[in-house]
Amino acid sequence: MSNLHRSDPHDSAATLELSERQRSVLRALVAAYIAEAAPVGSGTLSHLMSAPLSSASIRSTVAELRERGFVEQPHKSAGSVPTPHAIEVFVHHLMDHPALGAYEKRALRDSFADVDASGAVGMASTLLSERARQLGFVVAPRLPRIRLQHVSFVRASSERVLVVLVARSGRVHRRVIEHAGTGDQPELDRVAAKLNERIVGHTLSEVRLRLRDELATLRHRANDLLARALSLGLHALDVDEPAQPDLLLGTRLALLDQPEFRDPARIRELFTAIETGASLLELLDRVVHGDGVHVAMGDALDAAELRSCALVAAPYGRQGDSPQGVLGVIGPCRMDYRRVIPLVEYCSTIVSNKLALADEEDELAGP
Repeated sequence: MSNLHRSDPHDSAATLELSERQRSVLRALVAAYIAEAAPVGSGTLSHLMSAPLSSASIRSTVAELRERGFVEQPHKSAGSVPTPHAIEVFVHHLMDHPALGAYEKRALRDSFADVDASGAVGMASTLLSERARQLGFVVAPRLPRIRLQHVSFVRASSERVLVVLVARSGRVHRRVIEHAGTGDQPELDRVAAKLNERIVGHTLSEVRLRLRDELATLRHRANDLLARALSLGLHALDVDEPAQPDLLLGTRLALLDQPEFRDPARIRELFTAIETGASLLELLDRVVHGDGVHVAMGDALDAAELRSCALVAAPYGRQGDSPQGVLGVIGPCRMDYRRVIPLVEYCSTIVSNKLALADEEDELAGP
């Protein structure tokens, strides 16, 4: 089974308090609701039960579940729908073990086959959107954790220099630093060449430490160009962690297919909350801890615009004790978790393997 984390430890106790009949009816009701996106009647449930149960017994059991807060009835004459709490209990305790088929695993591997680590990170959000029929997202690795490929300096004015950092992944970061001078572009190019001998394949944090150590050693030697290269390099690479990491979103069209998001006002509020980024990133920081797949929904999603949604997310990559990023999907509480959970987990594994392979190649290539 997928390494699935419970977002609420109290769910386990609540589930143990259910009778076997209540568990069976709740399992069938949630499964039917996920499949049909409509209230479920006792007649439908009678056909889905693994053991025969009369309609009267089903109605009585549904009433018991309603009293326990697992079921709602939108209209008196309509069937029943599970609450977000019921869906969460289903996901963590009642659902069959989710798994991807061999064919879909092979198709995913083929989709990632011709891209490098950076391409895999960028592609994951689109693939998750397309295959889960939800909104896929990826939180890209933060700048200090990205391995560098090249640095260049461009004289912007008599007081400022433009620094261009290029990562191995192709990601480009630009910043302007205070550095007085005129007509010194050729020397800036030579300084950059000295730095490029030292940065290739190393992270920003590793390069800064290396430059500090080398500059301390160089104080007793006469090498003005190298000293300037090291000093300017330290200044140029003194990049603060951005307030928010990059959030890459897949195609939004998939969500529009969901009945829950056919209200234009509602979908606009949801997209605004997601694209602003802060709400989703804060949520991920709170609910994604450790390896494996994490599921959160209902009250666990603090932002009002997200409370009708569910989040399935997993960290990817490892650098020391921390993941390099997070990927997953966001959609309605009524999503096909048996498919989405292993899909997120397998995409996380593929992207992690791509990043690990890139690191191995960097180590073999040397500086």
